[in-house]
Amino acid sequence: MSEQRREIPLLVALIPVLFLIGALTLAIVVYGLTPHIPLIGASAVAAGVAVYYKRSWKDIEAGMVNGINLAMGAILILMVVGIMIGTWILGGVVPPMIYYGLKVLPPGIFLIATLIICSIVSLGTGSSWSTAGTVGVALIGVGSALGVPVHIVAGAIVSGAYFGDKMSPLSDTTNLAPAVAGTDVLTHTRHMIYTTIPGYVIALILYGILGIKYAGGSIATEQIDTMLNTMQSSFTISPLLLLPPLLVIVMVVKKIPPLPALLGGTALGAIFAVAMQDSSVASAMAAAFSGFVSDTGVASVDELLSRGGLMSMMETVALIICALAFGGIMEQAGMLDVIARSLLKLVKGTGSLVTVTVFSCIGFNVVASDQYMAIVIPGRMFKGAYDKQGLRPENLSRTLEGSGTLTSALIPWSTCGAFMWATLGVYPLAYLPYAFFNLAIPVILIIYGFTGFTMSKVDDGPTSEPQGA
Repeated sequence: MSEQRREIPLLVALIPVLFLIGALTLAIVVYGLTPHIPLIGASAVAAGVAVYYKRSWKDIEAGMVNGINLAMGAILILMVVGIMIGTWILGGVVPPMIYYGLKVLPPGIFLIATLIICSIVSLGTGSSWSTAGTVGVALIGVGSALGVPVHIVAGAIVSGAYFGDKMSPLSDTTNLAPAVAGTDVLTHTRHMIYTTIPGYVIALILYGILGIKYAGGSIATEQIDTMLNTMQSSFTISPLLLLPPLLVIVMVVKKIPPLPALLGGTALGAIFAVAMQDSSVASAMAAAFSGFVSDTGVASVDELLSRGGLMSMMETVALIICALAFGGIMEQAGMLDVIARSLLKLVKGTGSLVTVTVFSCIGFNVVASDQYMAIVIPGRMFKGAYDKQGLRPENLSRTLEGSGTLTSALIPWSTCGAFMWATLGVYPLAYLPYAFFNLAIPVILIIYGFTGFTMSKVDDGPTSEPQGA
């Protein structure tokens, strides 16, 4: 069978991609539907192309399974986060986080505070998912109560969460990118400072400007008081209830794998539900499965607290499976490789090389729906081109991280975008314009590529100290 395989031409390899773009536009923009069916349809088109070019169905099926297997760890974490949110609300863990947040965070500085808080947590844990699933959930509630639109709050959360996912040596992508490019983590992290600092400053300024709009408090003080009183009368509010999220963060910092750390936090939430909120074991199990339903009679509180549960994540799990099945077929049939190699023909110099790398990473996040593939495939394809340009490998690793990692949460059907959607309850395309840090870094990378600023050369010496243009 291997002798009969034919390489798929570029124009043919693009057919499933173009079909996906058209189907997604029709489903999401025109009809307001979810991406699931367009992804399944695109998978069918990709499989048809693969069969026509002599790929066996066994290989195609293996590609789908391998693609899905890439995200099995992520899917398990997603399911546990849903369970954890349900038990945390029933156990009174989330209400105090919102309660104290409303008391200490004025609307004017809320977005800046959100960025900084999420940055600190993600830097310590190395995990954007753990950050969003703990402090992110509470900050969504606080922002909503303060009258700050949730899609803007989600943008600030994602920006802060991915600051640590990009810079922390505990992050898997921070280790993956230099490994693919052929450099070490310390050199990689040090080289990223030159893009991270201006990107972070831009984000701080823009969130500060947006915060001015809400400094006067667009929500009435008496309305906040009503929410505070309602939560206080419906739950036991105590600083002790902040222990579960703190322990989860500490466990992740101590390099305990995320899954057992989150399960530990889930168990604590259930224990607090029984011990401090007068709930039954049956109620805790029900909240873990189907989520918590708030019935205080105050609409704003009920909207904030009615969420979580295993079943709340199933639509997202299905989305991830559909997306990665498509990416797996494209990878197995060689279509992703054909697309990546064709992009090399666009490279004329350092600026165009960095630009092509950035857009390749974004494109693979869209098509392959996985940030690891968006780092590994472009990294593998462009490593030789960076060597030919006389560029040190940390330039490639920085570009892979700054575009592959940071844009993954902006694609609704990618594993990261689907997780943020399910956890924060905000559609990624809604928060995308406000994820300032994630948007700024790819632009800065392209500017550096064309100006030569901080693009370290092989003949600069053994260190990674960047040189000017």
